[in-house]
Amino acid sequence: MPRAAYTIREFCAAHRISEAMYFKMRAAGLGPREMRTLRKVAISVEAAAEWRRERENLAAEASDVGQV
Repeated sequence: MPRAAYTIREFCAAHRISEAMYFKMRAAGLGPREMRTLRKVAISVEAAAEWRRERENLAAEASDVGQV
């Protein structure tokens, strides 16, 4: 069965960021969309892919600004 969602720990490991960085990014409004149940937080595979695209787009924009 293919993965449907990550825990925060799994997301951080898969994206090679620390959990502390995840929470800093989330506090700054830069984290992925989360699904919440009573006690659990999960990040869907789709939300993870969207988050990566957003980060890539921001990096590309920053590099374009640096080239002007």
